[in-house]
Amino acid sequence: MPSARGWGMDVYSKAREYGIELEFIDGQGHRHVVSGERLRAVIDGLPPPSRHPFLKQPVVVVADADSRLVPVRAEADGLGWRLVESNQILARGCVAGETIDLPPAIPIGTYRLEIEREHGHKIDSIPLLVTPAGAYQGWSFDRAWVLSVQLYGLASSRNWGIGDFTDLATLIELTAGWGCAGIGLNPLHALFVDRPLECSPYAPNSRLFLNPLYVDPERLPHFPGSWLTRHREQFDRARSGDLIDYAAVAELKLAALRHAFEIFQTIDRGNTAHAADLVAFESFKQERGVSLRRFACFEVLRRQFDLLPWWQWPEEWRRPDDARIQAFRNGPQRTEIEFVEFVQWCAAAQLQSCADLAAKRGMAVGLYLDVAVGVQAGGFDAWSEQVAISRALSVGAPPDQLNTAGQDWGLAGFNAAGLEANGFAPFREMLRASMRYAGAIRLDHVLGLNRLYLIPSGTSPRDGVYVEMPLEALLAVIAQESVDQRCITIGEDLGTVPDGFRDILATWGVWSYKVMMFERSHDGAFFGSSRYAVNALVTFNTHDLASFAGWQSHSDLKLKRGLGLDPGETDEMRTHARRALEWKLGEEYIVSKSFFGAIEFLARTPSRILAIALDDLIGLKDQPNIPGTLNEHPNWRRRLPVELKDIGHWIDLDALRHALRDRCDMTRPP
Repeated sequence: MPSARGWGMDVYSKAREYGIELEFIDGQGHRHVVSGERLRAVIDGLPPPSRHPFLKQPVVVVADADSRLVPVRAEADGLGWRLVESNQILARGCVAGETIDLPPAIPIGTYRLEIEREHGHKIDSIPLLVTPAGAYQGWSFDRAWVLSVQLYGLASSRNWGIGDFTDLATLIELTAGWGCAGIGLNPLHALFVDRPLECSPYAPNSRLFLNPLYVDPERLPHFPGSWLTRHREQFDRARSGDLIDYAAVAELKLAALRHAFEIFQTIDRGNTAHAADLVAFESFKQERGVSLRRFACFEVLRRQFDLLPWWQWPEEWRRPDDARIQAFRNGPQRTEIEFVEFVQWCAAAQLQSCADLAAKRGMAVGLYLDVAVGVQAGGFDAWSEQVAISRALSVGAPPDQLNTAGQDWGLAGFNAAGLEANGFAPFREMLRASMRYAGAIRLDHVLGLNRLYLIPSGTSPRDGVYVEMPLEALLAVIAQESVDQRCITIGEDLGTVPDGFRDILATWGVWSYKVMMFERSHDGAFFGSSRYAVNALVTFNTHDLASFAGWQSHSDLKLKRGLGLDPGETDEMRTHARRALEWKLGEEYIVSKSFFGAIEFLARTPSRILAIALDDLIGLKDQPNIPGTLNEHPNWRRRLPVELKDIGHWIDLDALRHALRDRCDMTRPP
């Protein structure tokens, strides 16, 4: 049998070494036995796993004071070992037998455990993660509720055709008076703003940086009000229609941001207020470091090379080289590069001001941010982390009841070998990029921490395979970062979940994600409110599912059939589901059978966070996204039909307060 990568062993043995599952059961209960051809395609898209001649495992996790013995191979007996942090040796010793006895009281952090010969010559090395007992649990509240919104869809009399961070601040001010503990948002990741059709917040250019279209230019330092008057025609075009015109918005906002940057470059350095802005900008660049410098250069290079994917760029730019990047920054493109950095500084400052405002208004959760499961293969993250991110393999899911053909999300994801080689830094930076602003984050498709369903480029979703991920190590990094940032981590654990997986997440303090639509028994009956987990976020639906009004009216089923999609449900099944909901509400002595009845039910659950979609509160039938569609449906483009200032008049606040009366009052954070 031909070997993958020209190696001598057969492809099945090689697949096991790479952590590829040779067979699996899909969401419809069908067994798949993976062919050698499929295995070769996946192996060729992954970096080879590291060889460890002396250490028995590729990473060590130390989560408590008693687990300090690290197993090693017999060949290591008598060799030296050392514990290293940032090139500083913290401890060293000699291997005795088949274990290394680590010193006690190693501080929480990320280290490298190395095996050495005489004279300090390193011959083996693995990451060593010392972690808290579990992820941060949000001790400042008991049971709270948050309002979920699609930020881009917020409408106001002042925004520039897309919801922005000023709209978010307005929403925080408004809802804090309703007892709301936070605002849940779609991913705010950087997209390709010059490719307006690619507007899905779940298909980012980078998860490390922010979408500049959410910046409010009128809040930028020294931005002149007269600029907007001169661009009134563009402004009116960007704001027109029921759908967001991303091309018009991007053209207008980028022009405004560029004008703001030109003014910023000429400000009076002798003015104290102006000098503070300059210091803040320089501090931001210093804090974001190499990643920001690379991102800014990547964005300029992308335009310089006619928006081609980076693997088609000139050879010298197909991989990031920091020395070359520094030379590029000092060259003719210096101003363009600094403009990208300036825009990211503006976005970060405005988002941080929203987080600060939420805390000031006593919101115990604050911002609840979503983190996409992967990135676009042609984007910055995939260029910058070519070992840790597999661009030739797309993350998706095998066939299930709702998606009978399987799913290809068109996203590149992390791989185990690359993360281990980098000490899990890429995963850590991804978490930190969202956690720095948030009181809670949701990891989309958290099952990917355990295994990813990877589809070779150009093949069908049915041709994917499952590849194992270093679950314990990833959970250890989550625990480290969430405690450090005081941020709750919620795992979107929907779909076919392996036995025991949720228990592992719970052990590490990662909360579950409970969607009422799916919390039903085999006969279709809804589970009672007491069945829900305590450490969980509970909600009626998600952005990929029907709104409550759409669900009740069956309009989502009709729409999907009209698009040629199998909705996975008949009208008779939906009628049965609606009756089952009414029955459950009656069982719990809930009078209202409207959306407020569903809220009242969810408010009674022990789950500590309840998320309520603004779309449902104002009775919208359309859902933000229909999986399986691209241009057939206006995904991620709908603007709310009501302005922010009028939302309180559209919502029955008395009914909302009544429904939420079982949610405890939030205590103020310490």
